[in-house]
Amino acid sequence: MSLIVQKYGGSSVADAAGIKRVARRVVKTQRAGNEVVVVVSAMGDTTDELLDLASEVAGRPPARELDMLMTAGERISMALLAMAIHDQGGVAQSFTGSQAGMITDGIHGKARIIDVDPHRVRTALDKGNVAIVAGFQGMSRQTHEITTMGRGGSDTTAVALAAALDADVCEIYTDVDGVYTADPRVVSSARKIDRISSEEMLEMAASGAKILHLRCVEYARRFGLPIHVRSSFSDHEGTWVLPSPDDKIKISEGVALEQPIISGVAHDRSEGKVTVVGVPDIPGKAAEIFGIIAGAHSNIDMIVQNISTRGTGRTDISFTLPMVEGAEALDALRAAQDSVGFDSLIYDDEIGKLSLIGAGMRSNPGVSYRFFKALSDAGVNIDLISTSEIRISVVTRADLLDTAVRAVHQAFDLDGQDEVTVYGGTGR
Repeated sequence: MSLIVQKYGGSSVADAAGIKRVARRVVKTQRAGNEVVVVVSAMGDTTDELLDLASEVAGRPPARELDMLMTAGERISMALLAMAIHDQGGVAQSFTGSQAGMITDGIHGKARIIDVDPHRVRTALDKGNVAIVAGFQGMSRQTHEITTMGRGGSDTTAVALAAALDADVCEIYTDVDGVYTADPRVVSSARKIDRISSEEMLEMAASGAKILHLRCVEYARRFGLPIHVRSSFSDHEGTWVLPSPDDKIKISEGVALEQPIISGVAHDRSEGKVTVVGVPDIPGKAAEIFGIIAGAHSNIDMIVQNISTRGTGRTDISFTLPMVEGAEALDALRAAQDSVGFDSLIYDDEIGKLSLIGAGMRSNPGVSYRFFKALSDAGVNIDLISTSEIRISVVTRADLLDTAVRAVHQAFDLDGQDEVTVYGGTGR
């Protein structure tokens, strides 16, 4: 008997027909002799609709109350799926995140898991039931408040439960057949990746690929857990995200022994750029600025510091961060302007980030040239550049991002033979 954790995204449970389809798959998996734990997201675009509603009634809703509102979507999904499984002749028991033992820190809206105590889930499985858990949410041990883990947190819930229960695999069900070389909504000719290392998947997730949440991949890698990304709308083999390049892969005739140079192209529209203008160019000022940002619980992505302007002793520091964290970060910086001594702040939310990812670029010269040549030929100008061993990222204007993605994807011959089927979802 295998223990399988299945996570279904919002597009998979978007309506009654989708919930019934998921219920049939869950019951079929259990009847094949497996123990099954299911983690669900909110139906369709429910989370976005709740956020829109909150912004209509309050300019800046209190974080605690926003978390209370946000958790409602997953609770609706879990209860409806349990009902549908019962209707299919199975037995299911639903749990909120706190009931399932998801213990987090106390930071509302972006809580991190600090412990998992799935004894109630284990008891349900021992009784022969399917255990259904509301994703994206938990409870702070210190404050006993309900918390949410940020967008994509249901993926992290699933992987954390799979690790705590010593599951054989965590299956992430979505509205496409796996991980592709680019977002199929932007590049319809993108090619499905059969297997990818967690290292490359980490870079893709961090660079904006929505197929898996960054923290979910980090968690799976830490605990050596394989992830199978597949569609709830088909029975096709998906993409295996493996903790190490050779884990559970048997080399056979026809399988390339070398890692492909490039795994894929990712893009992100969710970031804003902050420029701190006129920073005194003396030791310690960068530490002050980023200490303030850390105190506002904001995550920094790319950072660029200009050369000090001759004769002024001042410089500019630019960095990107999630757009939803921009207002708090700017407020914190303005409050410290006199003590830090900078001149002004500039905020730009009309940017997009494009990233090229591939473990093979470590040992293949010319990748950077092809990348920047493709952007140049497409007329795409660059604001910021950041690199790692297996990634090149640039920031450009948001309205040029789709053009840039297609140009780079084509330049590295990543197109597949068939057009990708996107079964559902809006890509919001």
